[in-house]
Amino acid sequence: MVIPTVVVLGVLVFFPLVQGVYQSFTNLNEGNQQSEICTKTLGGGEVCKPNPKQAEFVGLDNYKRILTGETGKFWLQFTNTIAWTLACVTFHYSIGLGLAVMLNRRFKGRGLYRVLLIVPWAVPAFVSAFAWKFLFNHDFGLINALLTQVGLDPVEWFNHRWTAIFAAVVTNIWLGVPFMMVALLGGLQSISGDLYEAASMDGASPWQRFRNITLPGLRPVSASVILLGTIWTFNMFPIIFFVTGGEPAGESEILVTGAFRAAFEGLRNYSLAATYGVLILSMLVVFAGAYRRMLRNQGEVF
Repeated sequence: MVIPTVVVLGVLVFFPLVQGVYQSFTNLNEGNQQSEICTKTLGGGEVCKPNPKQAEFVGLDNYKRILTGETGKFWLQFTNTIAWTLACVTFHYSIGLGLAVMLNRRFKGRGLYRVLLIVPWAVPAFVSAFAWKFLFNHDFGLINALLTQVGLDPVEWFNHRWTAIFAAVVTNIWLGVPFMMVALLGGLQSISGDLYEAASMDGASPWQRFRNITLPGLRPVSASVILLGTIWTFNMFPIIFFVTGGEPAGESEILVTGAFRAAFEGLRNYSLAATYGVLILSMLVVFAGAYRRMLRNQGEVF
């Protein structure tokens, strides 16, 4: 059983990873990726000649170009990515926890509410993205219609960097809260009810029970979902791409959309896209390592 697993991991994970790292040290692009250039002849045959512009090893040149701002807007995208990730994960966890606590109680129609709150998770991300983009439309979107009804001016959501990112964050909250809610609800149901009964008999207030029983009991689940949520949000391509489209003028791009544009727009620069990928992976590996170290220092097993 070990050998097939190693083979699958090698084919699906390690080979693409090594290939991507290698490409980040080359100048591979759409024009030089082929070793030969073939043309059709009048007789229906094909003549192939060596490509005079083949990809070459360029060392750290791609990293230098990206990190110094010679190519792209790396530091703007990096700042956007950090702000986007922090905002989304914070709201995902906070709202998800609140809903999980509410649904953990017995009340009429609880099952129906659980189903309804999971619906956003079941809808494809690009469908939700287009729906929310319509809601934030300046001329006929529901958000601006509501602002007008309360006497406020309509907002050009996608004409400014932070309002565009705000629109994307709201969309991603809609998509991400159900996962957090389900995971935390499972964690809540694993906490023994005897602990709450004992605390109530000792005169503990609801807040004291939440702080001293609920939150500590959720630590193992919270540690996992926060890490997963951070990784997913950091690389959440469709929301930024479909909701803001990078507007205005690329000001709302994040790192993963920057990688996409390097690979598939203009002269497709696969080496720059690979460099973006290596940088993104490095950041997430460093974060995951620091996060696990912090949890170990706090006595958590993860």
